[in-house]
This record gives sequence, C-alpha cells and structure tokens, in this order.
Amino acid sequence: MSKSDPLTADVLYPTLEALLKAAKDAGAEQADAVATRGRSIGIAVRDNALEDIDSSEGRDIGLRVMIGKRQACVSSSDLSIDSVRTLAERAVAMAKLAPEDPYCGLPDVELLSKPGGATALDVWDDAEIDPATLKARAHELEAAALSIDGVAQAEGANASWSTSAFAFASSQGFRDGWRASRHGLSVSAIASQGGAMERDYDFESTRYLNALPDPATIGRKAGQRAVARLGGRQIPSASFPILFDERLSGGLIAALLGAISGPAITRGVSFLKEDLGQAICAPHIQIIDDPFLVRGDGSRPWDGEGLNVKKRHIVKDGVLQTWLLNMSSARQLGIAPTGHATRGIGSPPGVSATNTWLAAGEKSPEQLMADIGEGFLISEMFGPSLNSNTGDYSVGVSGYKIENGQRGFPVSEVTIAGNLREMFKTMIPANDLKLDGATNAPSILCEGLTLAGA
Repeated sequence: MSKSDPLTADVLYPTLEALLKAAKDAGAEQADAVATRGRSIGIAVRDNALEDIDSSEGRDIGLRVMIGKRQACVSSSDLSIDSVRTLAERAVAMAKLAPEDPYCGLPDVELLSKPGGATALDVWDDAEIDPATLKARAHELEAAALSIDGVAQAEGANASWSTSAFAFASSQGFRDGWRASRHGLSVSAIASQGGAMERDYDFESTRYLNALPDPATIGRKAGQRAVARLGGRQIPSASFPILFDERLSGGLIAALLGAISGPAITRGVSFLKEDLGQAICAPHIQIIDDPFLVRGDGSRPWDGEGLNVKKRHIVKDGVLQTWLLNMSSARQLGIAPTGHATRGIGSPPGVSATNTWLAAGEKSPEQLMADIGEGFLISEMFGPSLNSNTGDYSVGVSGYKIENGQRGFPVSEVTIAGNLREMFKTMIPANDLKLDGATNAPSILCEGLTLAGA
C-alpha cells in the first residue's frame, strides 16, 4: 500500500448510509450497519528459502435491522448498489420471521458517544513496508534462531503487516470510524539432543513499526527457549505453588473476563454470578480496563453499539467492581450498560473488554521463586478445560521444576488442576507486566493447585 492510497473510514460512510436507507425503505424500524476494509501481507521463510506469501485485501459490510422486538443480521462482501438493496430486503424478511427478543434494540440516544475520538488512540502507523523488506526480516528471524547452539530447525519464521479501517453507523444518526495498523514477527525453533526434540517460540506484535523489536532478538530468544527445554524429566504428582509465565498468565485474566461477561451472567452460567461487589481476590489485586490506552491492542473510542466507554477498575483492592455489559445484557439485568459491546460483521453485538491488565506486583519472578523454594513454573499450556459454573480448571502444561528457589530442570506433559475461585484469591503478580496484547498480566504465582505427573 502506498501513502497515496490510504485506508480510511471516510470511504466506507457512503456504503453505510446506503445500507441504512435501504433498510428503512424495506420496512426496518431501526437499523445499524458496520463496514470494514483491510489489507495484509505476511511472508514466511524456511531453510533460507521463501515458503509462503499470504496477501489479502477485502471489504465487508454487515447490517442489523429491527422490527418491534425482532431482529436479524446479514453480511456481504459485495458493496454494489444492487447487493446493498438485496441485503437490506433479506434482513427485513428475516426479522419478520425471527422470534421476539425483549432485550434487543438500539441504545438510547443520550448514551451515544460523540464521534471523533479515534485519533487520540494513535493506533495507525503510516510507515510503508514492502514485501522485499518483510522477506528480509523473516530471513533474519530464521538465521537468528538457527544461530543458537542446539537448534536444529526453525519453522514459521514470519514477518507481517496489516492495515484496516472500520466504520459504524445507526439509524439514530451516529456515524464514526477509525483505522488501525499492525506489524508482527514470529518464529518457532526446534532444538535437538540425543534424538529428543523440543520446540519453543517467540513473537512480537505492535501498532507501530518502530516499536517492534529487531528480528534477531526475537529469533535468538526462540532458540534459547527451545534449547532450555531439552533434557526434560518426569516428576511425581504433588501439590505445588504454581508460577504462570507472563506469556501465559493473561489466560487467567481472560477466564475472569469471560465469567463476568453479561451473557454469562444473564444465562446464570458463571461461577462469579453472585459476586458483584464481593472480594474475589486478595486486597493487593487491581485489574484495570482502559479503552483509551495509546497504541493499545484493544483500544476503541466507543463500543460496538456506539456507546461511551471509560477507563475503569474491574477488580479494585480485590473487590469485583462491574460486569461487562452490552445493551441487551444490561436491559436483561435492569442496570446501565458498561460500554463493552463488540460488533462483528454478521452477528448482533457481543461483549468484550478492551485493554485489560492485572497490575504488576513488587517482586520479580525470580524473587517469587526464591520465596516459595519449591514449585513449578509453567512455560506452555495446551487444552485448558474450565467448568464455567463451578470454576474448576485443568490444563496440560510444560515447564520447569522450581527447586531451591530457582528454575530447575524442564518437565513435559503434566497436568495441573484447581479452582479459579481459589486461584484468584491466592494469586500474587510479579513485576514483569508487558502491555503487548488486549489481555495482559505479569507472571502470576498461585497456590492451591495439584500437579498430576508420572
């Protein structure tokens, strides 16, 4: 993409207006519409040769119409006038046949955000990057991983870049949008020793190209991690303090966010459904959600229904402060929405947090290991299982035995199990927080888990 041909939300507005007009003409009482346009390119190399080029460009539109308390959603990648008209007619016909939903409908006008807040988020980088540069960066990733003694192979050495625009409009008169960019590097390394092989990886993804670490650093780190996993042993089952590496710990926060989402609460399928205003963590725990984080992965100036958003504590001093609500779940619960609606192309508004993080603690991961003396450090997880009603949690893991307060030998293919309610109350965050995704946490030490080993 050249600077002379940028993606902007402005070019999407005429299509949104045409969608809303066609919906009204077809008989819709209320409607909202979304449109996206995106471009991306990713280049992967292997064995010092080009392995794959993934280049794409697309436009998509989505329309939601409401007739009384009935609604329907449709989507298309065809933006022609005839397609827009046909799409609206189909949506209205579907809505007339849909079952009634007493909680559907557009938000009250006074809840809508003022347009124009996207610029302050600074989520779009105009840096140009061509395929030749991406290929060179992928080669550098691979070479750096292979430079680590013990690494036999590098896979998935990939450099990517994407840019997109998003626009939203409703029959109430709301219209706004923004554009965003992303640059990424990733590589997996395979280490070999005595016939045994171990794999690990590293990756980085940033809004701005100049914020991305150099490929050599990422490649070396992937190689070092793979080599460190060689020589794995088995360990017997035991109850240990468990330290979740910061690459994985955000999964615990994501589980909490799922448990406090409006749909989970309204369906009664959350183990935290009775805990609003209650202490669910220790008093030192703070969990923050900030839609205005500059260059944040989940930043947005308004939510998926055009509602005002704000920075808020989800957990403050250990106490659960809020549910995550869109209009539908707020109406069902009889309380105000929280600005956490998210909108896909072909579905009604869902719920999601924005930029969420567990505030860092005071001690480093090494200091936490020294404090516990013996335990287990998780470096990889696979196949997590969560009972949403009870909070019972289990996951297959690999990692390292903690012995004498330090990271010891590697361990593969064990399972840990516990209950999230108890884990939340015992977790201690380390000081290594990185805000490099939508859901973030530092390394987290948890008690009350059982490790099933040999």
